[in-house]
Amino acid sequence: MEITAFNFTLSESFLIASSLTLLSLSLALLALRSKSPNSNLTVHSSTSTASTSKTRTCRCCCSCIGEVGSDNSKDSVTAEKYVNGGGVDEDMVVDKHTGASMMEQLVPEITTHALSYLDYPSLCRLSMTNSLMRKAANDDNAWKALYHKDFTLEQGSVTPVIGWKAYYAVTRAIVNVNTEFFNIIRERSLQAMSQLWLNSDYVKCIHASGENFSGYNAVLQSWQFAFNWEQGLNFQVRDVRARVLTGMAWVTMKMYVQEMDNGPFNVTNVFEFHDGRWYMVHHHSSWMLIDADVDQQIMHA
Repeated sequence: MEITAFNFTLSESFLIASSLTLLSLSLALLALRSKSPNSNLTVHSSTSTASTSKTRTCRCCCSCIGEVGSDNSKDSVTAEKYVNGGGVDEDMVVDKHTGASMMEQLVPEITTHALSYLDYPSLCRLSMTNSLMRKAANDDNAWKALYHKDFTLEQGSVTPVIGWKAYYAVTRAIVNVNTEFFNIIRERSLQAMSQLWLNSDYVKCIHASGENFSGYNAVLQSWQFAFNWEQGLNFQVRDVRARVLTGMAWVTMKMYVQEMDNGPFNVTNVFEFHDGRWYMVHHHSSWMLIDADVDQQIMHA
């Protein structure tokens, strides 16, 4: 019994001594690590059976935004060199000699081509990110390309005095007002139509029937008669073309009525800018003659 007790005491003492030794070694490693020049670099690693990923978190005041590592060893080495004040590789985003980013070093034609894939809202949001993106998004060539994509190529030789960005904005405003006009026709709202037209004696409206109405009151009476008589038409508007000048604009288009098989209608709308908004001053709708109808008109003539 005494030998067994002695062996148990000896084993217990050995375990305690081993634990103290391991604890001392751990404290020593921590002390050495705290004195290392890389003490401000914390490494978090997670090991799995498939792969090992490492994320380095930098607490320095550089432009690495806290993340200076990646899954491969090359990025880790680059991060350590950057944190420790070493050299910067050629593939870093910022050029140390010129201070220019990769976006600034792109050829302007490439930048314009890349921005041409954006739509109107995206290009506006991009201009609000930072000064570099604002400069790129405000480039006249980018807005010219967007104008030709969204509207027409007919005005390729036009050089707007106000610039392509402002010209795009005012053209979009005109197209929206023109779309509102056709929505009013679908809804047959006389009140909305009265707010769209300019209250003036020189406004004119020529309906598809050929009747010509001049003056604000006469124009509204013609639309009241049209809304009361027609049962509502299903139509589509295509080939919209807008031209904007100082204080005025006109829009041409074709209107296809599903209930009629005699071809589309040619429509022209003219707008003027007054008191901060666009008003309609002229509407002309006429039946587009097809080839057979043209021959008949020539025979009658």
